[in-house]
Amino acid sequence: MSEFIQLHLLTSFPPANVNRDQLGRPKSAKMGGSDRLRISSQSLKRSWRTADLFQEALADHLGTRTKRLGVDIYKAFKEAGIKEKDAKEWAKTIAGVFGKVKKEKENDPEEEFEIEQLVHVSPAERASLDALVQTLIAEQRGPEKDDLDLLRKDEQAVDVALFGRMLASTPAFNVEAACQVAHAISVHPVVIEDDYFTAVDDLTNSDADSGAAHIGEAGFAAGLFYLYICINKDQLIENLGGNTELANQAVAALVETAAKVPPNGKQNSFASRAYASYILAEKGQAQPRSLSVAFLKAIDNRQNDNFGLEAIRELQSHRDNINAVYGLAIPHYQINALTGEGSLQALLDFIGQ
Repeated sequence: MSEFIQLHLLTSFPPANVNRDQLGRPKSAKMGGSDRLRISSQSLKRSWRTADLFQEALADHLGTRTKRLGVDIYKAFKEAGIKEKDAKEWAKTIAGVFGKVKKEKENDPEEEFEIEQLVHVSPAERASLDALVQTLIAEQRGPEKDDLDLLRKDEQAVDVALFGRMLASTPAFNVEAACQVAHAISVHPVVIEDDYFTAVDDLTNSDADSGAAHIGEAGFAAGLFYLYICINKDQLIENLGGNTELANQAVAALVETAAKVPPNGKQNSFASRAYASYILAEKGQAQPRSLSVAFLKAIDNRQNDNFGLEAIRELQSHRDNINAVYGLAIPHYQINALTGEGSLQALLDFIGQ
């Protein structure tokens, strides 16, 4: 049986728009008959993966997600004096290892070297790619079949090991994600409001023209969000080639980043920086389960208490009930920033034991 680490977080954001929909308004969803705010798992994972805290904790073990490998290869060949025709052909051949290359576009010459699908490349894969390019330049020749063994099943980047990778053209090198992240959902009903704003031209003569130089509108809302994260520790270790120490570093960095780093949408407008107010960490071999049903009935301040404290009570109560019904005894540790209980370091120690 695999060991699972489950994290349940409650994080409160003031008026903000951290994750926008196609209309530029905060993302939402209906749950339990109520309109709720939502933060997509894609937004959360990108904010964590690119956060300074995560990057610094796992330096040299993180990959790059890009479509532009072929562009970089082409430029390297051209700078080294390779003929245009050869540079194009060789760049497309090498980039094709990572995915199907786009067709030539007249309006953007570089686009013909881009891969159609974003690919997550590990440091080991990027190093082998760069070494091949330098070898071909030195030997003044194109890539041969034996040169194109660039993908790696081992030596994976931590972010690839955590969040997975899908290569449609070379599925043998797909990586099963060890970490599952739910969409964060507000525990209470919300109404998305509109911020009507204007901007004034600093050089306008107010006596002649007192009107606004710009008028705009932006959606926002405040919410207390429940977020569920599940990590398959055994899968993570397998993805990292059996490197348990690196897997423990990855889990610790992910947990701390999830607790401290919000999505960065509209931060300059709303400064919606927030740490998690409550974290419940569980670990064991029991089949994982989200506790989102604790908020199927929206929190509505029924006890005239702090929304955060009421949400924590609901979460703990549902955990106790579901454990009793299913006969579960899952070891856990929790921190509560609203009451000052527990510590993040102790929680990380518990997870890493």
